[in-house]
Amino acid sequence: MAPIPYPLAIKAPESLETPAVLVDGQILQANIAAMQKVARHAALNLRPHIKTHKSITIARQQLNAGAVGITASKVDEALVFIEAQLPSVTLAYPQLVAAKLDRLLTAAGRYGCDLRLIVDSPEGVALLAARAAALGLRPGVFIKIDVGLHRCGCRPDDPLVFSLAQTIHGADHLDFRGLLSHAGQAYGAADAAAAGHMAQSEREIMTTLAASLRKAGCEVPEVSVGSTPTVLATREFEGLTEIRPGNYVFMDQTPLRLGLITPRQIALSVLTTVVSTNAHYAIVDAGAKTLSSDRGAHGTTGIEGYGVAFGLGDPTDPPEPLTVAKLSEEHGFIIPGAVRLKPGDRLQIFPNHACPVVNLARELVVVDGASMDVWAVDAAGCVR
Repeated sequence: MAPIPYPLAIKAPESLETPAVLVDGQILQANIAAMQKVARHAALNLRPHIKTHKSITIARQQLNAGAVGITASKVDEALVFIEAQLPSVTLAYPQLVAAKLDRLLTAAGRYGCDLRLIVDSPEGVALLAARAAALGLRPGVFIKIDVGLHRCGCRPDDPLVFSLAQTIHGADHLDFRGLLSHAGQAYGAADAAAAGHMAQSEREIMTTLAASLRKAGCEVPEVSVGSTPTVLATREFEGLTEIRPGNYVFMDQTPLRLGLITPRQIALSVLTTVVSTNAHYAIVDAGAKTLSSDRGAHGTTGIEGYGVAFGLGDPTDPPEPLTVAKLSEEHGFIIPGAVRLKPGDRLQIFPNHACPVVNLARELVVVDGASMDVWAVDAAGCVR
């Protein structure tokens, strides 16, 4: 992996206590604009997944740039954005608990939100139809298709897909929107070419299945796909209507490892302080409760350690990348380099996976040139 250039744009004041989750505001805006450009050129709707940032402020920036709505993972996470009056929310997670559905559907009705849900089982369709009818609402419904991650979703060759589509079409209180997938296996790809092949496979599976449903007389208005690696790795979107990347706003070590981005596209880092040193490590105040112990999305491997650190004020050119070798709950273990670190020194760590780092935080310190602002992580910890 190529060394990350020294992040000169980050000018965090000495008064900022550590650990702190930093966001480079200029890189953030550039990433939002770049993904919107991809969607616009391919005539696709962009519905970013907000599990990466969990921030109403950033979601509104994405909408202002041209996104049609947002995607969320969990009910309580989605509720934060529905109550903030975002116009359209997809909950890309099957729901089998009536109380959760009632909470979600009621809020969507109250705020006039275009709510879109996913199903992959007869049980899910039956519960959703019953709760929607009881509340007098008609949410949009997608059938989730498994395109290789083998997590949630129907196999594309399973007759169940046709059965579910027919049932949804026949339900008075359900609005069939189409097919939805997530090729999350691309996070574990060997390189950009492999991620591109996974994206092409996803597109072929989804468009072929949509064509089969249409041939059988079942209208398929939308074909929604999405992950940051697959979107970055391909420019072939024919037959698709929507992309749902999330990580692109911040980026992290995974797209960098795949060769899909440059180091200067990584917007999120963690400011930390050396609290102790010994013959083996420099110990910093950012541990697993700040950085998370994630080595990559979906448990993928191929990234060394738990992040890459740079000393602020490192005199070497280019500055020396240091490995976060180990973590305990409140401590990070940095392998020392040629430049001797001492207690009180501050470092900037680029974590492996931005999403869990943000979920563990309660605020983002946004640095934009000489200015600094603090944005709430509005949906932090919303995992129900």
